[in-house]
Amino acid sequence: MSKTPALRASDADREHTVALLRDHVAEGRLTLEEFTDRMSAAWLARTKDELEELALDLQSGHPPSVSRRRPTRFLLSIFGSTTREGRLRVPRRIGCLTVFGNVDLDLRQATLEGDVITIVALGAFGAIDVYVPEGVEVDLHGLALGGHKRARGNDPPPRPGTPLVRVFAVSLFAGIDVWRLPIAWAQKTWREVIHGIRAGEHKELGA
Repeated sequence: MSKTPALRASDADREHTVALLRDHVAEGRLTLEEFTDRMSAAWLARTKDELEELALDLQSGHPPSVSRRRPTRFLLSIFGSTTREGRLRVPRRIGCLTVFGNVDLDLRQATLEGDVITIVALGAFGAIDVYVPEGVEVDLHGLALGGHKRARGNDPPPRPGTPLVRVFAVSLFAGIDVWRLPIAWAQKTWREVIHGIRAGEHKELGA
């Protein structure tokens, strides 16, 4: 008896799966990095079975476990350094302020409280760096006086259902950078990422 061929996936099927995965990000079941990895697989999937596999472990029917960690709402650094990494809870709006200091915000393992988050980054004579996995849509705008604001890394066309990280930056002799880290860097710890940037490996990310 011949096996029934698998049904081919359409673009509409892929978009539906990505939208479903995005909802799981907003509900705390997937981190940003897990989402971008599965999103890439969804757009490469040829059959509906492959698409269903991507969300199979998320369809338990039970509500997501609620983290007891408080959401990260504000980061401050004055004449020092502040770092937030790991499985953060990120609300729809977060503020970063530095004066003669450094702020590092690594969102790769973060769970979001919505599919759009806004980061207000204010820097004076310091640096603010935000790290996101490649594939997340980034909208960087604002003002730089004697400093800079830059989004580094590949910027592929946005796909339907992709989370958006919106950054409003005001720089006064400060550097404000958003780093889109490629899939090849997915297993690197934050310290390994920093080491790679300092060693010049970030040049592969593009300007």
